Amino acid sequence: MNSILIVEDDTQLNKLFSTVLTRHNYHVYSAYNGEEALEIIDNQHIDLIISDIMMPKIDGYELIESLRDAKYETPVLMITAKDSYQMLEKGFDIGTDDYMVKPINVNELVLRVRALLKRAKIAVEKKIELENTTLDYDSLTVFFDDQAVVLPQKEFQILYKLASYPNKIFTRQQLMDEFWGLESHTDERTIDVHVNRIRERLKEVMDFQLVTVRGLGYKVVKQS
Repeated sequence: MNSILIVEDDTQLNKLFSTVLTRHNYHVYSAYNGEEALEIIDNQHIDLIISDIMMPKIDGYELIESLRDAKYETPVLMITAKDSYQMLEKGFDIGTDDYMVKPINVNELVLRVRALLKRAKIAVEKKIELENTTLDYDSLTVFFDDQAVVLPQKEFQILYKLASYPNKIFTRQQLMDEFWGLESHTDERTIDVHVNRIRERLKEVMDFQLVTVRGLGYKVVKQS
């Protein structure tokens, strides 16, 4: 069971988040300012933090900054009452992973929590599991149906990136910038060559499909 720390000085909102997340089988801790949050973090294992910005004693920004300075990489979902670009920018600059503006839709909150925990698990384990297929980052290997296919590094990196965000479209340029570097002069159509090779090597894999989105790029779609 994942443990979530809610840091929110509004007692009613804190209780609402706690109730909703508990119903979804999360273990919830509550703090009402950054000082209380740090004390809980020192004594409990926390998988995800939901933090307001404006709080007494230690605010959300100071809390996140202190955690990141201490190399504490637990994902943070920041909540604010103001939809301000400057606040959004500052939050991401200091290490926030996601951002929501009040009033909060609790159903959306649960979906964001689920997504953040999934990404954190992938980052720690360096593995993605899709039904009967496993992508192992350390060995650049795709395991499926008692088979193991080792991909060249660039091919594996492209596939792993796409599989980390099912249904999300990544443009050729985005993939080029990440895996070849911003200064690369390699033609972005190189991505097409790599994707075609991935498809050929993994043509027997039935758990996902590597889909071309015409005019945009590529995405991974899970197969039911």
